[in-house]
Amino acid sequence: MAMKQVACSAIKAVANSGSSSVLTRQLHASPGSKKIVGVFYKANEYFTKNPNFVGCVEGALGLRQWLESQGHQYIVTDDKDGPDCELDKHIPDLHVLISTPFHPAYVTAERIKKAKNLQLLLTAGIGSDHVDLKAAAEAGLTVAEVTGSNVVSVAEDELMRILILVRNFLPGHHQVITGDWNVAGIAYRAYDLEGKTVGTIGAGRIGKLLLQRLKPFNCNLLYHDRVKIDPELEKQTGAKFEEDLDAMLPKCDIIVVNMPLTEKTRGMFDKDRITKMKKGVLIVNNARGAIMDTQAVADACSSGHIAGYSGDVWFPQPAPKDHPWRYMPNQAMTPHISGTTIDAQLRYAAGVKDMLDRYFKGEEFPVQNYIVKEGELAPQYR
Repeated sequence: MAMKQVACSAIKAVANSGSSSVLTRQLHASPGSKKIVGVFYKANEYFTKNPNFVGCVEGALGLRQWLESQGHQYIVTDDKDGPDCELDKHIPDLHVLISTPFHPAYVTAERIKKAKNLQLLLTAGIGSDHVDLKAAAEAGLTVAEVTGSNVVSVAEDELMRILILVRNFLPGHHQVITGDWNVAGIAYRAYDLEGKTVGTIGAGRIGKLLLQRLKPFNCNLLYHDRVKIDPELEKQTGAKFEEDLDAMLPKCDIIVVNMPLTEKTRGMFDKDRITKMKKGVLIVNNARGAIMDTQAVADACSSGHIAGYSGDVWFPQPAPKDHPWRYMPNQAMTPHISGTTIDAQLRYAAGVKDMLDRYFKGEEFPVQNYIVKEGELAPQYR
């Protein structure tokens, strides 16, 4: 059914929400000026260094000329937090909000309630957990993202982080910067990746790509997910399915988190679950910071139970200056960068433009892009 037809139907209740009343908002596909707000990180002096740097405030996903030529209002900002932020000034009358996981605009139930004209929430990238999805569904909003746009980028980054931790790379790099030279201070905890057991928790698009990239390293590959991957891919990678997560954890030398943030996975890795891991485990998390118990991770890194932790996701984002992960030992953390390579930016910018064009025309989005549609959450968020 076309989007304009969908818009005219009553919005279904969120699965398992128990809500007795669901509001209906219509996606107006008829011609007319729309107010579109984008929230991205600022590039400042770096914007001019690359003509393809579109994922920032200054680049505005390359949409400004196209949108304004059609009579739409396009406002872009990085100011998203606090009672007097720029975003909140536009909440009451915007029609579309575009955000990104790398500088997320937290779309709370309160903001949704104030956004009387809001119809569409788009994520430039993958992962829409910065939106209160239950509130969005109950309000009859459509939430969509550019599925697949940066899966290669994130999988490559995960492989890099695994190698950085296994080879104890960062202390050696720091020695060079500080003028030191102490081979023993690096080598005493540097290992080969070959022969190690690597487990991915989640084997969706990114998890599968990681398994394929790890295959040439001759690791023992394990994966945990709700469902098994395709038998042919299992055969190609040699990956073994582990139905019981807690049984898999102590088998792994390296654990990679590749699951979405949901109410079920929030805080999933607390002190008790970390204790079940092998002493000296290495963890890579490019999924979402809130999947981990922040203090439990910091304490385990300090005690040595976690021998190394790397990732680019934090909670909240940007991470405050006193966030414990900034100062815990044996970490190789960065800002949220893995999925915003220039190549990824071009892909998710094109995906956002495609969905906006479909929205204006009243057409359906690619089915895999929907996170909330007609009051229903996508399966991975239920």
